[in-house]
Amino acid sequence: MTTSANSPVRAPVSGGSRAPLLTRALLLRFVSMVGSSVSFFLLLSTVPAYAEAAGGGGGAGLATGALMLSTVLGELVSPRLVARWGNRLPLTAGLLLLGVPALVLTVSDGMVWIVAVCLVRGLGFALTLVAGGALTASLIPAERRGEGLALVGLVGGASSLVALPLGLWLARHVGYGPVAVAAGVAALAAIASVPGLPDGRPTAGASPTSDRPLGMTAALRGSALRRPALVFATTALAAGILVTFLPLAVPSGSGWVVSVALVVQPGASTAARWVTGRYGDRHGSARFVVPGLLLSAAGMLLIVPTAHPVAVVAGAAVFGVGFGVTQNATLTLMYARTSRPSYGTVTALWNLAYDGGMGVGAAGFGLLAAHTGYAWAFALTATTMLLATAPAVRDARTRT
Repeated sequence: MTTSANSPVRAPVSGGSRAPLLTRALLLRFVSMVGSSVSFFLLLSTVPAYAEAAGGGGGAGLATGALMLSTVLGELVSPRLVARWGNRLPLTAGLLLLGVPALVLTVSDGMVWIVAVCLVRGLGFALTLVAGGALTASLIPAERRGEGLALVGLVGGASSLVALPLGLWLARHVGYGPVAVAAGVAALAAIASVPGLPDGRPTAGASPTSDRPLGMTAALRGSALRRPALVFATTALAAGILVTFLPLAVPSGSGWVVSVALVVQPGASTAARWVTGRYGDRHGSARFVVPGLLLSAAGMLLIVPTAHPVAVVAGAAVFGVGFGVTQNATLTLMYARTSRPSYGTVTALWNLAYDGGMGVGAAGFGLLAAHTGYAWAFALTATTMLLATAPAVRDARTRT
């Protein structure tokens, strides 16, 4: 059962038979999810390499910057499109905007063309995230939302983990053109699954109050969604720092430590998301937000002595657990605090916290570390994360 954005959330009641999780509709949704994820991540690292080869220095950053900029802008406007047109049309449009530009990426190696392709694909990816995420949430039984979102994260995460390195490997062995075509086909083929999904378009007889979608401005003004999003953005900030700067912070003779840490971290996050989802469905997700934040900060503190391999790997594992807990708990909580027509807004806000947090973290940490060194910068990051416990605790006290 969902509540309004300003209503308290009741912990789920255990007992009795549970609604099925893997329905035909959710399995169909996995098809479009995997298609968009594979299409996006096949080219995420491949396009910057193609841009560097074509345009020289600065091409990689320009291509990735254009992609992420249009993704963030798309996430801001997508909730309005979902509220107006339902789920299927924006999701189909997103897959088209991901797929068609990929097919024509290598028609030209000019930077203007590459940036234009990235801008269009970023908008398409934003549409698949928001429309697809809202649809996914509506297909998961409310009493199993945490577990269902953990399963969704596993499906999406596995496809991205495979596609990201695969794109670069294929580019080296068969060239950029075939990789771009594969990315385009992955998105376009997934469109065939969309007609079998529910539309979610508001009906003519919908209530003018309880069924009115919540806009992004209203979501940011109210504390029910803003506080969990802020907490998650804080942990996402640290995640962006970890994946960007850990290879630079660890002594050059210990490169294997970075490889191990960057495998341990997402593995721990995936396991923690699943466990949090299972327990959150039975006991309420709100109680896991603060522990997840504290674990994330503790993990960053453990990484401070970057010359010690055990500390770095242990810190990555602890951070991974905290990040996974926070991912699941905040997203589940935000969906529980809105009605179904506002799921698109929740998805957009949560993804903005994710993308924005990672981007700000990576950019700000570089400037900070240049003045303090990596060890102090990691310690100051952990301290900054602890500041988010205040709104998290306040939120837990007022709404659980």
